[in-house]
Amino acid sequence: MSILVDQDSRVVVQGITGREGSFHARQCREYGTRIVAGVTPGRGGTEHEGVPVFDTMREAVERQGADVSLIFVPPASAADAILEAASAGIRLAVCITEGIPASDMMRVKAYLNGREMRLVGPNCPGIISPGKCKVGIMPGYIHRPGPVGLVSRSGTLTYEAVAQLSQRGIGQSTCIGIGGDPIIGTSFLDALRLFGGDPDTAAIVMIGEIGGGAEEEAARYAARELDRPVVAFVAGQTAPPGRRMGHAGAIIAGGHGTAAEKMAVLQECGVRVLKSPAEIGEVVEQVLGAASRGRARGRG
Repeated sequence: MSILVDQDSRVVVQGITGREGSFHARQCREYGTRIVAGVTPGRGGTEHEGVPVFDTMREAVERQGADVSLIFVPPASAADAILEAASAGIRLAVCITEGIPASDMMRVKAYLNGREMRLVGPNCPGIISPGKCKVGIMPGYIHRPGPVGLVSRSGTLTYEAVAQLSQRGIGQSTCIGIGGDPIIGTSFLDALRLFGGDPDTAAIVMIGEIGGGAEEEAARYAARELDRPVVAFVAGQTAPPGRRMGHAGAIIAGGHGTAAEKMAVLQECGVRVLKSPAEIGEVVEQVLGAASRGRARGRG
């Protein structure tokens, strides 16, 4: 199985006629994703590389049955694009855009509270269910279908983890890049809940980084509720306090959110914590083997 997207997802690309939107819509389509519509105000009634383009999200949903949105809209307009997707009845929006003002995302977060649409991102690589659907900018060729769910704040570390897993013949159920901004739609906790409901996800890889308390919250949930192993790496282990590292949300503020703090909580909660991302493939292979042996003993 997979979570959030699969071969039946019907994707609309907001900003499809722009350079980035056009390129990545084509890449997703070549991977097998059903790109059914694009939205660019003022370009309604045209086609872009064989995809019908509409002026509004409501038209795309009503005319093409779109239920997932992939957003490539400039930062100044991206929040409004998310809100438009939600008001049109989209069930999942994936926002790739980087640099959206935090004040705009506060407005988005308040609007989405209590609504049915889930947001992934912004400032993220997107989501992929290997062999079924890619909604984002990740390189599809490194992924393969399998039993490992992956959730990460870092796009590049996602690709590194996936490459290690695939090289060892370990496939992925779904990979989610949740984004590194201070205000995002889907959290680690949200992702773990989704993976916990997927019977075909046998293990979970969580890639965090300094700043905030999302990793600790997810670890406590895993200890209480999950019946499958979690492997984690926290980026920024040598970062000095007060220095932002990479993402807007990756900053140690007030002495809290350090890698050491996060790693300690993760370990206390039974998560297998790694000191280097180079260990991901090897450790996941070990964890899957141990879990398989445990199931075999249980049947015996």
